[in-house]
Amino acid sequence: MKRLALISDIHANLPALRAVLADIDERANFDAIYHLGDLVGYAPWPNEVVALLRERAIPGIAGNYDSTVATGYKHCGCRADTQQEEELSHLSFEWTNTHVTPETKKYLGSLPFRADIRSLGGHLSGPTVTLVHGSQTLNTVYVTEDRSNAFLEKMAKDLGARPEDVICFGHTHKPWQRVVEGVQFINTGSVGRPKDGDPRACYVSLGMDGSGARVEFVRVAYEVEEAARAIRENGLPDEFADILRSGGAPALATEKQIG
Repeated sequence: MKRLALISDIHANLPALRAVLADIDERANFDAIYHLGDLVGYAPWPNEVVALLRERAIPGIAGNYDSTVATGYKHCGCRADTQQEEELSHLSFEWTNTHVTPETKKYLGSLPFRADIRSLGGHLSGPTVTLVHGSQTLNTVYVTEDRSNAFLEKMAKDLGARPEDVICFGHTHKPWQRVVEGVQFINTGSVGRPKDGDPRACYVSLGMDGSGARVEFVRVAYEVEEAARAIRENGLPDEFADILRSGGAPALATEKQIG
């Protein structure tokens, strides 16, 4: 069986990333690690996170935060439903743009929009694993668990997926999975900024063989207070630390998604 580790939405949280990579290394049963984007934003280690991924030669794709920082876009492409959220998202984006190095920015700009993985090789039958950050059209579209089967069927068709193929994405920071017309849909959750009420980092263990795909959502505890303290010390909003502590439970006026 081939086994992939999928990590997404690290959001510059170096302690969370280190804990996840340590867990992956300790299991010692993965053939490869891939990231699904949103490497920067909201925490104070954008350059260190990118450097560690490059040091480990972990390939991946661009999230909305990565592509907007890389291209000098006017905002992060995040969804904000209140004025408070809008202001906080701009503060994060401004801080990130100010602190990323040219080398980090160049790397973010080099990331592709999607990736297709044939872990069993093109000469053997087996699932294709497609990685996107948001949807098949934009890395800013939220593919939430309440999306209809018709929405997911169109997503699969547009990506060229067949029964037994796997489509993986992040962006919502909430892990879930569903099979529609034989295609497995997996939201990988978030390493560095979970929003499902569990403050532990989340990644996916995806096992594949000739009989299909096996999915496990792995939760990893890390030093949340180390990240929270660094957020405050680096001039980022306290609300970002509160979100880490609560696992995305209502730390703002209304629980919505930023990211």
